[in-house]
Amino acid sequence: MRSALATITFCAAAGFAIAGSDDKQGFTYIDLQPKANQKLNDSFHGDPEGNNLAELPRGEQTMAKVKFKIGDGLIQLASTLLKDKPAKVEGIVVDRKLKKLHFLHATGFGGGSPDDAIHVKDDTPIGAYIVHYDDKTTEKIPIVYGQHVRDWWDYDRSKETPRSRLAWQGSNEAAKRLKCQLLLYCTTWENPHADKRVVAIDYQSTNDTPAAPFCIAITAQVK
Repeated sequence: MRSALATITFCAAAGFAIAGSDDKQGFTYIDLQPKANQKLNDSFHGDPEGNNLAELPRGEQTMAKVKFKIGDGLIQLASTLLKDKPAKVEGIVVDRKLKKLHFLHATGFGGGSPDDAIHVKDDTPIGAYIVHYDDKTTEKIPIVYGQHVRDWWDYDRSKETPRSRLAWQGSNEAAKRLKCQLLLYCTTWENPHADKRVVAIDYQSTNDTPAAPFCIAITAQVK
């Protein structure tokens, strides 16, 4: 969330998942809970109680035509404004061959007016997923502000994310006070080496902008 001093943009609050899925696509879930460092029910980003994702449905959910398994925790990374979280979380276990990865994620901070301390300019890299294969090679999946994710507090009036789809809209007590909504995004990555086993994924922030990326769920598509 942005600070209370951020410019308040009025948005309609809502609470729904964008549904629809194909059971034949072979979705399998990557377990983030061993690496989770933020509870969905706990307040985010040092803000007062009530700024959370308690409203987000748990368990198996279909969002943006992808099946995700949402647990009680998520992985929150650091930024120049969020210093009590790690800049990198390594070794998210995958251990399978796959054709695609789907990420349910967003970022804390980034929106607001250009002169706001929390603002991040579109097309700014804010993080990455590093895919590790069993032959010791890697692939980098960049996270670019305005392309893949935006601030989870929708001060940007739902500007598009050309490389992601809107996956969920909701609210919390803090957002309701500012008449704003929460947004989560689904980014899909096509594996250029589907014949190789993916061992693990590292998740990292550039840690040089206000944007603090967080990931709620990852799904591997094996067919």
